[in-house]
Amino acid sequence: MNLGMLKFFSLLLLLTTTLLSSNKHYDFELIKKGIDNNNTLLVVGGIQGDEPGGFISASLLATHYEITKGSVWIVPNLNFYSIIKRSRGPYGDMNRKFADLSQKDPEYKIVQRIKNYIKDDRVKLVVNLHDGSGFYRPKYIDKLHSPYRWGQCSIVDQENIDAKYGNLKEISSQVVKYVNKNLMKKEHKYHVHNTRTNEGDEEMAKSLTYFAINNSKAAFGNEASKSLRTHERVYYHLLALEKYMQIMGIEYKRKFNMNSRGVYAAINNDIYISLYDNKIKLPLSKIRNYLRYFPIKKDQEVEFRASNPLLTIIKKDNEYTIQYGNRRLSRLKADYMEHDELKPEVEFLVDGEPKNVMFGDIIEVNNKFLVKNDDEYRINVIGFSNERKKETDIDIKKDQIAKRFSIDKSGDIYRVEYYKEDKFAGMVLVKFKS
Repeated sequence: MNLGMLKFFSLLLLLTTTLLSSNKHYDFELIKKGIDNNNTLLVVGGIQGDEPGGFISASLLATHYEITKGSVWIVPNLNFYSIIKRSRGPYGDMNRKFADLSQKDPEYKIVQRIKNYIKDDRVKLVVNLHDGSGFYRPKYIDKLHSPYRWGQCSIVDQENIDAKYGNLKEISSQVVKYVNKNLMKKEHKYHVHNTRTNEGDEEMAKSLTYFAINNSKAAFGNEASKSLRTHERVYYHLLALEKYMQIMGIEYKRKFNMNSRGVYAAINNDIYISLYDNKIKLPLSKIRNYLRYFPIKKDQEVEFRASNPLLTIIKKDNEYTIQYGNRRLSRLKADYMEHDELKPEVEFLVDGEPKNVMFGDIIEVNNKFLVKNDDEYRINVIGFSNERKKETDIDIKKDQIAKRFSIDKSGDIYRVEYYKEDKFAGMVLVKFKS
């Protein structure tokens, strides 16, 4: 490599390191559930960004499970930048960075941070979630079903270690047996895959699980097949995780039915982002691909809270992309303005009944709504027009609002925006029942 190329790659490394360290929305989260104890399960998803079954499973464990006994730590988005980019690893495969790693590597701090969690005395068992190609089989059947494939297996690096839950192969076998009792199709059958890393596999020796077992922590990889649809992969990952929790004496309550339809609904329904101290709340399940004239606070970073750790907002020029894992849900075209900081109650009539609501609320309407006039605010029902200057103290029905102004693809949800002089004050959403 010549000097010019060396300078180019040095500059690229500097730029990518700056990007990772400057955007806090790419930091991974550690979510603790239950009550901390010395028998903690650590679940890791998203070490590779092109494996959505793994990171979505970890996120559902964080959002849709209540741990009623025991302790579970969850990292749903370890390599968040990789997830956003839909890449196995923009800066190399992170799952090959757990042996020696240069401090100049742009992911050095991320790897060191997760290493510290793995080594924590409270952690006794680690599960790293992956999506693998095809269907692992101990003996060759065909190109899709063979020892060279990784999907649908429970991975151990060796049979035993000297640690709690150190009977790795035995535990893996229990997980496989449990999953195989709950298959959607016979082809989805799980197998134990012992990589025998300690016998000289140089690549696997760089992995997260091998780092864990060399720090006296029981560690397993769980692989779902990339040949399956994402929600089907998630189904198998969650089955495996539930068995690991049972083995560890961890008890839980789940907020959905453990079947294909239930998992699909848990992934795609009831996801939202709230902006600016909840003065705006956006339900995302069926959000339009593009929302124009969206009130963004001038000269400041967008402040948001998300219902799911895989949700984030990414700015590019004057557009803000709402990202859910590696899926782009919507883009907001900014209408920059100052924001009023107050958050009062405002008045509506909903199907003839008075209702006090707060900015950020979503009102369900059967037939009609009316926004009560408030002299402090200019009020705009986005998509509604009439001959009067004001849009208050008027009964408004769904067919009186232009459907193209709805925030959802179904045409059921509309924006009511409040302005105080030249400042944006808040937003209420009106949702017509279908």
